[in-house]
Amino acid sequence: MAIDYEVEYDNRARVPEHPEILGRMAKEAAAYRDAAIAAGRAALDVSYGSSPRQIVDIFDPPDGGTAPLAVFVHGGYWRALAPAAFSQVAAGLNTRGMTVALAGYDLCPQVGIGEIIEQIRQACLFLWRRTGRCMLVFGHSAGGHLAATSLATDWAKYGAPADLVPAAMAISGLFDLVPLTKTAMNVDFKMDEAMARKLSPLTWPAPDGKTLDAVVGGDESSEFLRQSRIITEIWGADGVTTRFEAVPGANHFTVIEPLADPNSAMVARLLELLPK
Repeated sequence: MAIDYEVEYDNRARVPEHPEILGRMAKEAAAYRDAAIAAGRAALDVSYGSSPRQIVDIFDPPDGGTAPLAVFVHGGYWRALAPAAFSQVAAGLNTRGMTVALAGYDLCPQVGIGEIIEQIRQACLFLWRRTGRCMLVFGHSAGGHLAATSLATDWAKYGAPADLVPAAMAISGLFDLVPLTKTAMNVDFKMDEAMARKLSPLTWPAPDGKTLDAVVGGDESSEFLRQSRIITEIWGADGVTTRFEAVPGANHFTVIEPLADPNSAMVARLLELLPK
């Protein structure tokens, strides 16, 4: 039977309660930003590029210092949202003594996905020059795609350490973009199948010797489960240390809620992945 890609990739229709979930997350994000600002440990809207959306929000841990660095990339199908909607994802790692930077980027259709990939690279390079630290990159949905492309980037070509991004966690990520050419969203992506393959980390040379976790909600669509499983299988066979996890009972939106909890298994795993 033919796959209905519109249904498979329409996360909001699949989770009717998404307005309540997103509303709760927005309140948590605002509250965390306010608390971090009051404590003097937030540097917000720090520009790394030429457009207003090319910014990073940096949240330092309570103890400050030269903490390890993790970079979060938000989702929204490369077409929506901004770092400020996700400030609370820094809470868990901050409490455990880590610095977290949330990276923004320009959106489709004003730019293409290829340009967004490059912008996230520039955000990582900016943070490396600012801090001198290598970094873990983690992201959600479209941000999971961008975390994987960051892991697979040849950083030496940018004059950076080859291990600038030694590990990544892609949460509900997208690694095979060809199915998206069969959805209405492609009016914004403007991809043909050849371009979709070129932008799919599944087709890139596997970042041998690095580590990728692909985590997905257990209640997500069969396509999202496939996306996470296939990247771990293919890259894992090519020398990447990979791990697949389907979180029981989690949907596309609730799957990232454990990031705000310093005692969650997701935060514990990110601590294991952080560059030492």
